[in-house]
Amino acid sequence: MKTITKSKIAKLTIFLIGMFIIVSCGRNTVYKKYEEIPSGVWGKSYRTSFEFEIEDTTQLLEVDVMVRNASLYPYRNLWLFIHQTRPDGSVKTDTLECVLADRNGKWLGDGMGDLWDNEIPWRLNYKFPQAGKYLYEIEHGMRNDIVPGIMDVGLNIKLQE
Repeated sequence: MKTITKSKIAKLTIFLIGMFIIVSCGRNTVYKKYEEIPSGVWGKSYRTSFEFEIEDTTQLLEVDVMVRNASLYPYRNLWLFIHQTRPDGSVKTDTLECVLADRNGKWLGDGMGDLWDNEIPWRLNYKFPQAGKYLYEIEHGMRNDIVPGIMDVGLNIKLQE
């Protein structure tokens, strides 16, 4: 009969907890996607784009913007212009400030090496006004035309808890 060591039990436990988190987090996700910023240098004219379909307009949702920045990002915040094109073709634009570092320059969010991930709540208790395909385009609204150190920008839409 094989003996199970404490090390094997610990590894199995960590694996099972990780799988539980991945599976349970995925259940509430309606849409989630990152788009890479080419070379980690965001030009003023570059827009990320996210296209998805909404079928149920009665669900309360949370819409978050995800930002992955490198430590070389020179500012503590990032201003974004978010353009929402609705199924009927109408466009609504909103401005969002993403605070990426505290007043002392300490990066916020989850860090791994030189990269930092932030998920910024944008819309809480939100109901999409129409069923159909939506297009979200995000561009930076910083004063400088070129913004270094932003690696990826994403959109996360999930059921409101």
